[in-house]
Amino acid sequence: MILSDFNFELPQELVAQYPSKIRGQDKLMELERKTGRVFHHSMEDLCDLIPRDALMIFNDSRVRRARLYAVKQSTGRRQEFMFLNQSDSEGLIWKVMVRNAKKQRPGMTYVFPDGLCGTIIENEKFSGSEFRSIKLDSAIDEAWFEKNGHIPLPPYIRRSDDESDGERYQNVYAKTVGSAACPTAGLHFTQATLKKLYDKGIEREFITLHVGLGTFLPVREHNIEDHKMHEEVFSISEDVAEKINKAKKDLRPIVAVGTTSVRTLESACDENGLVLSGTRKTDIFIYPGFKFKVTDILFTNFHTPESTLLMLVCAFADTKNVLSAYRTAVENKYRFFSYGDAMLIR
Repeated sequence: MILSDFNFELPQELVAQYPSKIRGQDKLMELERKTGRVFHHSMEDLCDLIPRDALMIFNDSRVRRARLYAVKQSTGRRQEFMFLNQSDSEGLIWKVMVRNAKKQRPGMTYVFPDGLCGTIIENEKFSGSEFRSIKLDSAIDEAWFEKNGHIPLPPYIRRSDDESDGERYQNVYAKTVGSAACPTAGLHFTQATLKKLYDKGIEREFITLHVGLGTFLPVREHNIEDHKMHEEVFSISEDVAEKINKAKKDLRPIVAVGTTSVRTLESACDENGLVLSGTRKTDIFIYPGFKFKVTDILFTNFHTPESTLLMLVCAFADTKNVLSAYRTAVENKYRFFSYGDAMLIR
């Protein structure tokens, strides 16, 4: 399979720059993955589309305010940093993405908010993209990010973050801080929607996968099989693993809310089809030909062309069916990407 197999035409005006005025008031496309048929709904219809005996799995990772601005100590020039993950136990060394990375070399020092200084100590390349390790002169914590950081909106949202993004770019059930981007399938859910599902008797559980640097990395390989995925950390509690395994044994459908939930479930599954508990890293790359062991129904957003997220969806529902559904979405003015509309694949 080649990269262009996963391309599609998308008018720029359909790339959502803001969320819907009211959370949860989004369009919902239903795709039958075996037939390719599509049906048009709204999020208000979701409860009627989820089987009563389903087990829904949500990713409760919370977005860190990880976009920071600093000034170069030697010149006073402003520089943008994206803090990705901590590399030591003390909170002094962090892996970062930097604008104009080729100009940022080891030994360069920057002054961050609150007078914090950081020095670049290492260059790193992964999948054709450049990263830096930066060592700070004192440890930082989540309170520092909350005070000084900005919401890391994806690059296709062509504006600066504002006050509303602090709420709207977080899921209402988000709990564990650690993601560099939001698991955006969950943005469509309100507390009222969750209650409606609960009142119907639909069970839900939470896993955690912290969305990492791979969210920002394009696929550069012509043959997609040559692409290397980044590692992300995920956790599944023993109780949740037991509930998933029991649901599978009882032939109840597992609904994965978002591609991160899919990657977690399929990564945690052993050769016998059992989901294992624990905290581990995964670099699973799901593309057409992958055999799903856990996921039965997928709730997700509309994804960017030639992305690993779109490849995962195509693996689940057939590339021809998915791209046909995307063309229908364009014709019907669905909104795309993080702040856009939703899709239920069953």
